[in-house]
Amino acid sequence: MARSTTKVDMVPLRKNEPEARTSSSVGVGKTFLATALGHIAVRRGRSVHFERADTLLKRLKATRLDNSHDAEVRKLLRVDVLIIDDFALRPMDVTDTAEVYEIIVERHRRASTILTSNRDPGEMLAQMADPLLAQSAIDRLHSNAHELVLDGESYRRRQRPGIDTTHHPEPSCPSRH
Repeated sequence: MARSTTKVDMVPLRKNEPEARTSSSVGVGKTFLATALGHIAVRRGRSVHFERADTLLKRLKATRLDNSHDAEVRKLLRVDVLIIDDFALRPMDVTDTAEVYEIIVERHRRASTILTSNRDPGEMLAQMADPLLAQSAIDRLHSNAHELVLDGESYRRRQRPGIDTTHHPEPSCPSRH
């Protein structure tokens, strides 16, 4: 049986909670868990924004072209729970790293941020272009953490259709007479 571990550093259900990070191998349920925490937060009256990291960073780059960047960043800073899915899946350029730094630093100890990633913190740092900004941002994410560990196999693998070998009739051939 394959073993994988997911870590959740806190449950962000109240305002001014620290950040959270879920990490594990592929298919264990990081996104599912982060989304469930977001649903709980919404039911408790908190505002939640969920977005994949690559989509968020592309969108923020596009907002620089139409001068709406500052307004978009303010929206991300105001939301009670920000969930960034698949963080550091791909390398980040200098602009992306600066965006991540700005968001994390401004939200630190003010609002909850959940990151899901297939990478551990050291690998996240390696994906970010500016080592100093990267270290500062990731350090803030981990400065006040609670941890929950989940073990399991990829749910996608468990849901994959299998071959049922219990009953298969022999193929019939038309007889020639």
